[in-house]
Amino acid sequence: MTIYTGTGDKGKTSLFSGERVSKADARIDAYGDLDELNSILGVLAAHLSAKEELVAELQQIQSDLFQAGAWLATRPDSAAIDSLQEISAEQIAILEKAIDRYENELPGLNAFILPGGHITAAWAHVARTVCRRCERKVVPLIDQSMKAKVTVPYQRLLVFLNRLSDYLFVFARQCNRIHGVLDKPWRS
Repeated sequence: MTIYTGTGDKGKTSLFSGERVSKADARIDAYGDLDELNSILGVLAAHLSAKEELVAELQQIQSDLFQAGAWLATRPDSAAIDSLQEISAEQIAILEKAIDRYENELPGLNAFILPGGHITAAWAHVARTVCRRCERKVVPLIDQSMKAKVTVPYQRLLVFLNRLSDYLFVFARQCNRIHGVLDKPWRS
């Protein structure tokens, strides 16, 4: 089997639910950003290869992002929606527990910090900003899904992304901590 099919050569692609849409469609744009986020997490994991527990945590998030991407690649009025696994409250709780765990290990903040420090922290900050962009792209899709009365899975997806961006901020700080690099406070 070859990787190229030629079916997208005219600017169209298929959603998971089978419809052909423009590659400029809001859904394609949103899950493209999710794919970018997932790839950045892969780069981050590669830089953390000696920290197996952190890599495992990131790889679970990468898996969760594929699950989220399936929702973004499926129209809410499609029959294919019934075959999708929703982002669960437990997946969100796992992020919250990780945030709490890392915050307990980190010094408190009393100022904004500059993104950067150790290369792993820098990549985590890049991932955080891409995650925020994903959030902004998902909001209009939630508005569309409300018309189709499929709100809970999309709303939970938005909560997951919001929590993930918080996680990535704390994860960046944790990366600096474990590599002995201080967060650099912003000074105006």
